[in-house]
Amino acid sequence: MNLSISSYQRELQTIRTGRANPKMLDSIKVDVYGQKMPISQVATISVPEPQMITVQVWDKSNVGSVDNAIRTSELNLNPLVDGQLLRIAIPKLTEERRKELIKILKSIAEKAKVSIRNIRRDSLEDLKNEQKSNSLSEDDAKKKSNDIQKLTDTKIAEIDKKLTEKEAEIIKV
Repeated sequence: MNLSISSYQRELQTIRTGRANPKMLDSIKVDVYGQKMPISQVATISVPEPQMITVQVWDKSNVGSVDNAIRTSELNLNPLVDGQLLRIAIPKLTEERRKELIKILKSIAEKAKVSIRNIRRDSLEDLKNEQKSNSLSEDDAKKKSNDIQKLTDTKIAEIDKKLTEKEAEIIKV
């Protein structure tokens, strides 16, 4: 469950909030050297000012691939190519884009919740199998089942809290 939470947090960091953040580009994969690679493995990403990201591509032959990957991503960014340096201006978020981002956030949160519920289901199935093989008493199985449910509820509440925080960050002008 903790892995699901950390994966969810990484996905939240890729959602832009009107400020430049190098983690925004983490979800973008570049087709170089015959395979898909994260931008961070072919370039240096930095934030020289609050509304600007710069991407310094290491190999000049990959500049076009990196530029294309950023342009075709769902982030709606248009980099300016200056030799091996790409400058990406982060535009202010419109009200429409804010609502769209909140929908994306909610779908990401729902995927994380489903992942946690699947873990709960698998754990409960393991408990039933242990009980059938007589290695676990019915009382112990019931107690562990309740513990699993409490842990699930706690993790889902944690996801909801992070979602609310990110929504507030996006809505804030």
